[in-house]
Amino acid sequence: MIKSLLFLLLVAVANAKRFQRCEWAHKLKDSGMDGYRNISLADWVCLTKWESGYDTMKTHHNNDGSTDFGIFQINNRWWCNDKIMSFRNGCQINCKDLLSDDVTVAINCAKRVVKDPQGIAAWYGWRSHCQGRDLTPYLDGCGFESTHRNRRVSSA
Repeated sequence: MIKSLLFLLLVAVANAKRFQRCEWAHKLKDSGMDGYRNISLADWVCLTKWESGYDTMKTHHNNDGSTDFGIFQINNRWWCNDKIMSFRNGCQINCKDLLSDDVTVAINCAKRVVKDPQGIAAWYGWRSHCQGRDLTPYLDGCGFESTHRNRRVSSA
């Protein structure tokens, strides 16, 4: 039994990743997130800093009984299915797929979330820490041109 638990723990750790800020910014850029739906790369980096601390295994249980999953903190009430609470499953994914160092599913789901009328404002972390602020520090030292660093979301 102890060997089984140890094995499961090792598998979970093997799938976990906490990105460094610049590493994450480059991953987002390489995935087409810079300018996606007119959302700057700095906005995405800021959002994920405050939602998960760039941690792919982050979960958060909300007061309404729902749970947020992964680096973008995608909510199971609307966007993924965890077989506990899923009313809509807008991204058509299993929530556990958001808890992986392969962030392809998470990025694709975040792209789906911002297609809704709320856009990036769907995330509390963005509204309370990023909206209307100077986001240049989120890309400083990452090797991006200044034209990309200073773009902001035009509306939320």
